[in-house]
Amino acid sequence: MTHTIINPETLHNPVGFGYSHIARASGEIVFIAGQYASDGDGHVTSEDFAEQVRQSFANLGSALAATDLDYSHVVQIRTHIVGHDAAKLEILAKAVHEIWGDLPPTQTLTGVAALALPSMLFEVDAVALAEDTA
Repeated sequence: MTHTIINPETLHNPVGFGYSHIARASGEIVFIAGQYASDGDGHVTSEDFAEQVRQSFANLGSALAATDLDYSHVVQIRTHIVGHDAAKLEILAKAVHEIWGDLPPTQTLTGVAALALPSMLFEVDAVALAEDTA
């Protein structure tokens, strides 16, 4: 099985943080690293949880686009929330519904004490399936 590592120019350069944004395996399975509310330099764009969720999913969309995919190709997301509570779950559920409607991908949500950067409140990673190119 071959794979390709991709770090799109539309997202910050993650190599200095010790990871890459995307790994595409055998051209069909695409793994997208945790996306957070980062700007082009990797800085968190807002202290507001809802805005961080919105920007994180926008960054996920950018990563998908870099592999010629979109949200409809996503089969699984894993979300991580600092200080998880019912209000944050409601914000996340609304964002997922806005993107995927009544057929969201599988999801595992983890409440955490902290993420990689002190100002990060939310992160989402994904697995997507590309069209069979064989």
